[in-house]
Amino acid sequence: MIANVLTGLVALLHLYFMYLEMIAWDKPLGRKTFRLTPEFAAASKALAMNQGLYNGFLVAGLVWGLWLGEAGFAIKAFFLGCVIAAGIFGALTVSRKILYVQALPALLALLALVYA
Repeated sequence: MIANVLTGLVALLHLYFMYLEMIAWDKPLGRKTFRLTPEFAAASKALAMNQGLYNGFLVAGLVWGLWLGEAGFAIKAFFLGCVIAAGIFGALTVSRKILYVQALPALLALLALVYA
């Protein structure tokens, strides 16, 4: 149960990331969150929407794994691993904060899943 709750929280986080990148990128919330100038936000909006779409795929995979229950173990593990990999890459290339906001919750969920 703890693993499913943590996996659900990771899915909700990525749903929020998807919203920020696909909808709010060039709005005050998105610009404040990502520290963007209005000009940069406007120029990079299509790239952000693409990035947001990938977060949506992570949400879909995690929800699919949750929906399958016990049979979704491998799917949840795979998508949590994808989130961890993306978080590590983001921490190395963009900001160390991504390690804590994205990778750490997914790692905790994966550990709970494996040791449940």
